[in-house]
Amino acid sequence: MSTVKKQQCVLCPRHCKILPDTSGDCLVRVNDGGKLRLTTYGRPCSVQVDPIEKKPLFHFLPGSPILSIGTAGCNLHCGNCQNWKISQAAASELPAYDLPPEKVVALALRHGAPAVAYTYTEPLVSYEYVRDCAKACRKAGLRNVLVTAAYFNVAPLKALLPHIDGVNADIKAMSDNFYRVVCDAWLVPVLKAIETIHDAGVLLEITNLVIPTLNDSDEKLQKLAQWVAQNLGAETPLHFSRFFPVPGMSYLPPTPPETLLRAYEIASAEGLKHVYLGNIDLKDSENTMCAGCGTVLIKRHRYDIAQNRIVNGKCPECDTKLYGIFS
Repeated sequence: MSTVKKQQCVLCPRHCKILPDTSGDCLVRVNDGGKLRLTTYGRPCSVQVDPIEKKPLFHFLPGSPILSIGTAGCNLHCGNCQNWKISQAAASELPAYDLPPEKVVALALRHGAPAVAYTYTEPLVSYEYVRDCAKACRKAGLRNVLVTAAYFNVAPLKALLPHIDGVNADIKAMSDNFYRVVCDAWLVPVLKAIETIHDAGVLLEITNLVIPTLNDSDEKLQKLAQWVAQNLGAETPLHFSRFFPVPGMSYLPPTPPETLLRAYEIASAEGLKHVYLGNIDLKDSENTMCAGCGTVLIKRHRYDIAQNRIVNGKCPECDTKLYGIFS
């Protein structure tokens, strides 16, 4: 009889107890002979250079390219996931690149990207790989960005954050029921993780995908805006993103433009200074304005920047410092 026992993962709130030769809920951390092993280490399944605005990050080196890498697996199972083919797959089910940390650095430098984003799926399930890449990038003078659903335990997150420069974190809804039904998770750990990121002084932007009938009520939108303002600060950027039908939610229509405009008005009324509307072509909905005097500082259309008036991180009209990293 084998003496190898279950191994418990302590990275995310699931605290998976993993049987020998099986994986945890994320599909990428396996019990290999009594030790937990990450199957995605050095093996991203998606690699490309994106505009930084695509993450979306509007207050982090605007207009710059960013090397974006993603691995198989995720610890959420959202019905609205656009990347479900890779997020809900094990590493063995997908082709992958051979890209250890030193190659990540070389690739970013070759493409003139000042930063690397860990994105597309949940990067934190590939914790060791992200950590080692981030350390190597920092050593080479590159910055690091997480695009995360933030369903992660505070202790390992705190250990990683000294190597991270910017984060876009999802708050899918200010509703525990939404997280339980749509994501097979719960809300409180997400909010704790996001507060941890904020408290560490890492640049933070929030994204909310607005899904018709599920999280688009005035009450939920207002609750989200209030939480951001009270816990992260009024200058924290909040991106409301338009939903489009995906296989897991093909029964729902795209988010109406009026809903996004209503979300913008609600968040602005709660005092948020940088509210953006994404995945939709609405005039001036992606411009960055001075929190002091309201001057348009960055004029955007989708991923293109038509104008950037920021000087040394400040408004040229009133000298107000803008939240973000601009050089």
